[in-house]
Amino acid sequence: MIRVAIAGARGKMGIEAVHTVLNREGMELVAALDYKDLGPTLGNLEMFPDYYDTPIYTDFAQLVAETKPDVLLDLTSPHSVYQHTKEALEHNVRPVIGTTGFTDEQLQELTELARSKKIGCIIAPNFAIGAILMMKFAKEAAKYLPDVEIIEMHHDRKLDAPSGTGIKTAQMIAEVRQSKIQGHPDEKETHEGARGADFEGMKIHSVRLPGLVAHQQVLFGGDGQLLTIRHDSLNRESFMSGVAFCINTVITMDKLVYGLENII
Repeated sequence: MIRVAIAGARGKMGIEAVHTVLNREGMELVAALDYKDLGPTLGNLEMFPDYYDTPIYTDFAQLVAETKPDVLLDLTSPHSVYQHTKEALEHNVRPVIGTTGFTDEQLQELTELARSKKIGCIIAPNFAIGAILMMKFAKEAAKYLPDVEIIEMHHDRKLDAPSGTGIKTAQMIAEVRQSKIQGHPDEKETHEGARGADFEGMKIHSVRLPGLVAHQQVLFGGDGQLLTIRHDSLNRESFMSGVAFCINTVITMDKLVYGLENII
């Protein structure tokens, strides 16, 4: 039985994850971590049934001492995810991270910490299996069509832009793409930002609107043709099979992995 603690249980992703862990064979939800003192158990919160008796903690060290989790599933925000990940590794708890916003320096530090501890850590910019396949297919296409732009679209409560999935897609494409600067050499933005963020000559565009969940399309242009690779998450249930896969997998690992495409 894998003992799981969840940080961010009150969020939309967190609510789905609570139900997923409670209903999955081989998993036990032993604790929730929150920055607010909300009451003794999840059952005290309006979004959960009264009989959800999982305890809520505001202090991670106390959570570990009293509930002894094997895995911390973090679905919080870019403001707190680095500290949560570091604390989990320091306490020999395996992090599964579904929050983006790490700097390159933070990722390097956490990679070295996981290596020194010899425990697994998974940082997943996207848990949806279809999104992972979208990134893999985009990487393959970039070998032949190096003119590419990425349009990522999310709900208007998302804090970081571009999204972790958008950046990860660009990083994967850059591994195989012929380096080039796209567009006209004399191109000029009449409104700053109109052409999007620049990543090694590629452009990433971020859309934030109510009603969206998580969507991305990768556009490849060629002579007389356009190839579009697109993935849409229509609800947060689409991420849960990936969440469960990561919880089951991180137990067997002894290093940090960034991106599900590296273990699928």
